[in-house]
Amino acid sequence: MITSLSNPRMKRIIQLQKKARARREEGRFVVEGLKMVMEAPKDRLVEIYVSRSFMENHPSYKAPEGCPWEQVDDKVFKGLSDTQTPQGILAIVRQTRWDWTRVLDKPSPLLLLLESLQDPGNMGTILRTGEGAGVDGILMNRTCVDLYQPKVVRSTMGSIYRVPTAVVDHPEEAAALMREKGIRVYAAHLSGTCSYYEKDYRGGCCFLIGNEAAGLSDSLAEMATDRVKIPMKGKVESLNAGVAASLLMYEARRQRETEAIEHV
Repeated sequence: MITSLSNPRMKRIIQLQKKARARREEGRFVVEGLKMVMEAPKDRLVEIYVSRSFMENHPSYKAPEGCPWEQVDDKVFKGLSDTQTPQGILAIVRQTRWDWTRVLDKPSPLLLLLESLQDPGNMGTILRTGEGAGVDGILMNRTCVDLYQPKVVRSTMGSIYRVPTAVVDHPEEAAALMREKGIRVYAAHLSGTCSYYEKDYRGGCCFLIGNEAAGLSDSLAEMATDRVKIPMKGKVESLNAGVAASLLMYEARRQRETEAIEHV
């Protein structure tokens, strides 16, 4: 049993929890809670740590075959955890790399391109909703909140394992490549000329979602083939980025499923 936070492995976990640079350099991140640990792909699990209390409450728990695990003192585990009420189990998981350009040749891909999102909750909501809506992948630029930050990871509720994601250095070039492949690029924008539900999303398409406060940069918005808006009542100017992205993704899903039903 590990009984001190000065243990090198404990120091490493703390670094992975707190610093994006450490996560990038190692290509790993930390997940907490029984659900997140159990849903992690077995080939991506590096190691698991459980508290003494967790083992008392789950005496029959066994880590997946081939994955090393260690018990730690309750006080030590609390020092490792990023949550107020730790569940007593965490794991280190390998990050993945996704070659997003390969999906562009797929029939009618559905993509998102996020620019400078800063709120962990928004990022997590978009990944979780993206899985539910059946998106083929989510791209983000380097000024977005770190995908593997603990709050983002928790808010995805496991979708971080299943939704393909990639960071792009030049989002304008990514949008240009999509257009070359015949994929329409829709900017969610206050200057949109029509409501989002007036467009046809049954073909290949990508939605551009901008920063919570500033929206999309002019340079990226100019790369859109279409600008759409979400109609508002009252004095509301815009919606939360996560909500806006969810509306767009599910409208695309609705249209595609309706077409599929009509062809049955």
